[in-house]
Amino acid sequence: MDAGVEVSLLTGHPDDWQRQVAVTDREGKSFTGVFSGISSDPAEVVGTADIVLLCLPGYLIEECLVRIRPFLRKGSIVGCVVGSTGFFFAAHKVLDSATGLFAFQRVPYIARQSQYGRKGELLGYKKELNVAVENIPDKEGTVALLRRLFRTPVRLLDSYYEVSLSNSNPILHTGRLYSMWKDYQGETFERNPKFYADWTDEASDILLAMDAEFMQLLESLGIDKGVIPSLLDYYEVRDAKTLTDKIKSIPAFRSIASPMKETEKGWVPDFGSRYFTEDFPFGLKFIHDLAREKGLHTPTIDTVYSWGMRMVSGSYGQGI
Repeated sequence: MDAGVEVSLLTGHPDDWQRQVAVTDREGKSFTGVFSGISSDPAEVVGTADIVLLCLPGYLIEECLVRIRPFLRKGSIVGCVVGSTGFFFAAHKVLDSATGLFAFQRVPYIARQSQYGRKGELLGYKKELNVAVENIPDKEGTVALLRRLFRTPVRLLDSYYEVSLSNSNPILHTGRLYSMWKDYQGETFERNPKFYADWTDEASDILLAMDAEFMQLLESLGIDKGVIPSLLDYYEVRDAKTLTDKIKSIPAFRSIASPMKETEKGWVPDFGSRYFTEDFPFGLKFIHDLAREKGLHTPTIDTVYSWGMRMVSGSYGQGI
């Protein structure tokens, strides 16, 4: 953690956290941070905070904002580690219109916990972070602060739409899941494939079809081209085959397994995984709903979204 910055943690499980947290990256470099306070009571950790940063799945964001709202002091800023799971939509609904807000377009790091509340693994860094900021007079000063805290270049975007709508997890995860289990009827599998290292051309075809529809939505909302690059541009590839090769080759992705759980009979999809419970109802949903509002024809997004919501509800095996 940045020297001179006091950090407190609000968690529903304070006893599971220790004051010092250690993170190791792929090169073996270790980082440690010390919390000045750990509590499940927002009054203890929010009232004196300059910045409140939410690191939560989409389904918990609105609930958390309601909990912390009475304790936010005047001039404090509320941010979210990634904006594509509904942060701005929830904040506009729950918080005072004068509350400063920010959220990143994509996660600042690729990381996984190795021991909850104690240790983590940093699997990859980002070359640049994009952030949307609202209700903060000194936006450039806030961006400079985030640049220092995350030790990464940070670029200011023009609209909260530019972080709320993403072709990262809400499309990357959902399209891949659909390609894997679109015909799932309750059967078990002998192994758990790697989510990225075993990527297929079929997944890439679905992903690119969803992305083309997503780009139509951005155009209808007046978002400048390039602010949210197409997946072909982002991954610097030309078609489905080269996209497959690129995704399979990314070192930070190789060890990540698919969202499955092992049973006595074999492996089954884990429909309670955040890949399902977050990326469909709190990721792809906003893209799907805005496309419908704009009257756009998005058949692939519609199909994937309808399928995913059935999986989340446990009604797999039923037709669309």
